[in-house]
Amino acid sequence: MSAHPHTAEVARRRTFAIISHPDAGKTTLTEKLLLFSGAIHVAGSVKARKASRHATSDWMEIEKQRGISVASSVMQMLYRDHVVNLLDTPGHRDFSEDTYRVLTAVDSALMVIDAANGVEAQTKRLIEVCRQRDTPIITFVNKMDREGRDPIELLDEVEAELGMPCVPMTWPVGQGRAFSGIINLQTKTMRVFAAGEDKVTVAEDIPLSELTLLKARFGIDFELAMQNIELLTGASPAFDREAFLAAKQTPVFFGSAVNNFGVQEVLDALVDLAPAPHPRNSTNPDGSTTEISPDAAGFSGVVFKVQANMDPMHRDRIAFVRVCSGKYSQGMKLKVQRTSKEMRPTSVVTFLSQRREAVDEAYAGDIIGFTIHGGVQLGDTVTDGASRQYTGLPFFAPELFQTVELKNPLRSKQLQQGLAQLGEEGAIQVFKPQLGSLMLLGAIGQLQFEVVQHRLQSEYKADIKLSGSQFVGARWVTCDDPVEMKKFMDYNGSKLAYDAANTLAYLLTSTYDLRLTQERHPKIEFHPLREHAGLTLEKAA
Repeated sequence: MSAHPHTAEVARRRTFAIISHPDAGKTTLTEKLLLFSGAIHVAGSVKARKASRHATSDWMEIEKQRGISVASSVMQMLYRDHVVNLLDTPGHRDFSEDTYRVLTAVDSALMVIDAANGVEAQTKRLIEVCRQRDTPIITFVNKMDREGRDPIELLDEVEAELGMPCVPMTWPVGQGRAFSGIINLQTKTMRVFAAGEDKVTVAEDIPLSELTLLKARFGIDFELAMQNIELLTGASPAFDREAFLAAKQTPVFFGSAVNNFGVQEVLDALVDLAPAPHPRNSTNPDGSTTEISPDAAGFSGVVFKVQANMDPMHRDRIAFVRVCSGKYSQGMKLKVQRTSKEMRPTSVVTFLSQRREAVDEAYAGDIIGFTIHGGVQLGDTVTDGASRQYTGLPFFAPELFQTVELKNPLRSKQLQQGLAQLGEEGAIQVFKPQLGSLMLLGAIGQLQFEVVQHRLQSEYKADIKLSGSQFVGARWVTCDDPVEMKKFMDYNGSKLAYDAANTLAYLLTSTYDLRLTQERHPKIEFHPLREHAGLTLEKAA
């Protein structure tokens, strides 16, 4: 008998994010994982629908036009009696904030590396986030069918960047045009490479015991692979699942996602090696924490993403919730902890990118979507009534600012609605200056402005003009002393603004500006992350 009625269901869940530098093949691998799980039958399409040739996980119009992912997508699939929740993230650094928030909602990460380029800049940033959270990482070296770097050299680089040992689980035979397949070090077989089409084909596996056949067929490439494996066996540690779960070791797989090769091994590893949902800390009013088990009785979850207009026909908003504990049941009464208000979603769904299915029940680890009309923000904790508060959703201080002007003043209502919704979903940070009428947009990267401008035009029919701003950064501000706070606000009125969550921010014109202001107002706290400002305000309340 299970220790708790939900224990068996929680053990079936695997929730992970795919991370990489742009163009490493992340979205292609996402497609192929869906293909091998049976969630889709043809890569680039959703089951039972005619194939549309942009990626299944890229649904926004601008993504189809540019061929890049600019928003994270959620996909749920069944594989070997496990419920696998896959979160595809934007690879482009300009959308890293969305990716960071997604990484708070997963239990493991699948890192995709281009065999020719190794560990690139954006991957390093994402690795750092995973390391801060001790997120276990599985590594997939992609594009082995193209000319690339020596696999041993790649492993050395991954080890150096990750700060943890690599343990090869498969090893390539040849590379580029000479790529012949991979040797599975667990099953002691060689899987022969065949350039895949859009469908899963039965692979040819040859036992390593048939050495004469393998040497005759694959020649020097096979012999070199076996020599490398022998070398690595002496130099690398054996795979240790506990070390992997503690983020102190990464299993490495090789393949070619575009050719459906090496994907099966990765999908099996996600089920066999990746962790089930783990306990999370809930912050109490006094600042202490309580550990909440994923199979605890009460339902609770965190809103880690809000997406407006996923269905352009209905102008809806979806709050993506990572279930942290208990069981969600259809029709359940829900409460937003921040406001203590009842949450009344019009529908609750699971996802396969744009395709949705109504949810009857969900357990810890699952990602479910609440169709809402406001009242929910990023980082909100939602429960069935129990008092719980999860924290840790990052809001970084923007580094770029632009002012918004509406080309047609009659579209003012549409602009306000668009900015409110896009600010709520975290696509961009929206600031309302304390003085002046023009709204300010804050971003991590320039491409965010282009996407928001495009979305305001296409989704809200609000054509805007963006202009440069004097501001180069922001800090959220708090103070325990109301008199000091008023003095600070009176003195710096032209540099103060409220964000989408109505949190006060100080806008700076230079790093020197910030240092000078801190010296003038020593009792004011300046926070580079909004969550820190929020925690300070909660304690004060």
